[in-house]
Amino acid sequence: MNVKDEPEVLSKEEVAGIYRQRAKRYDFTANLYRIVGFREPAYREMAVDALTLQRGDTVVEIGCGTGLNFPLLQKAVGPDGKIIGVDLTDAMLAQAESRVKKQGWTNVELVQGDAAQYQFPNGVDGIISSFAITLVPKFDQVVRNGAEALSPGKRCVILDFKLPSKRPVTWFVPLLVLVTRPFAVRLEMGSRHPWESIDRYFVNTKMTEFYLGIAYISVGEREQDVAGTN
Repeated sequence: MNVKDEPEVLSKEEVAGIYRQRAKRYDFTANLYRIVGFREPAYREMAVDALTLQRGDTVVEIGCGTGLNFPLLQKAVGPDGKIIGVDLTDAMLAQAESRVKKQGWTNVELVQGDAAQYQFPNGVDGIISSFAITLVPKFDQVVRNGAEALSPGKRCVILDFKLPSKRPVTWFVPLLVLVTRPFAVRLEMGSRHPWESIDRYFVNTKMTEFYLGIAYISVGEREQDVAGTN
C-alpha cells in the first residue's frame, strides 16, 4: 500500500531553524511540561522499556535531539551495545555530542540528516522515536525503511503527540497547539498518524494512549523469518 506524502506544513529548513534556536534550552523547556502534569520522563522510560532491548544490542533513535533518551538506552544495551542517534538539526546534535562526551560514552554514533533519507543499518535490534516523527512529512517512509532494516522479532517504538478524540479534551486543542508551537507543532500535523504506519509494516502491534489521549506509545514487531528458523 502506498501512502501519499503529507504536505510539509513546515519545511525541513524551518523545522531545523526552530530547533537550532531552542537547542541550548531544549532540555529545560521540555521539563516545563511537568507543570501541567505531563510526565515526559516517565513516558520516555516506558517507550524505551517497550523496545525490550538486550545487552549488546544496536538501537537507532530517529530524532534523537539532545540525547534525552541516551541514558535510558545506555542502561538497556550496555557498553557493548551501540546507539545511533539521527537528527535533522546540527545544534541539537551538538548538545547530544556534549552529553555523550560528558558521560564518557564510546558507543554512540551521531548522524545529521533527514530521517526520510536515512539508510538504516541492516539487522538493527530496535528503533525508537520520541516526539519527533510527526514532524517528518514522509513519516511513513521512515517507518517502512525501519521495518525493512530491523531483525526479525525486534521492535519499533514511537512516542509522540496526537490530537485527542474525545470531548471535552478536543475543546482545548487550540490551547494545546499553542503550548507546543515552540517545538514546531502545528495543527495541520494532526492528520499524520504514524501509529497507522506501525500497524501497516509490523505485527503484534499495540498502541497505548496517555494524558487524556494527547500522547501515545505505539509498538510493533518485525515479523519472524519463519524460513530462517527451520
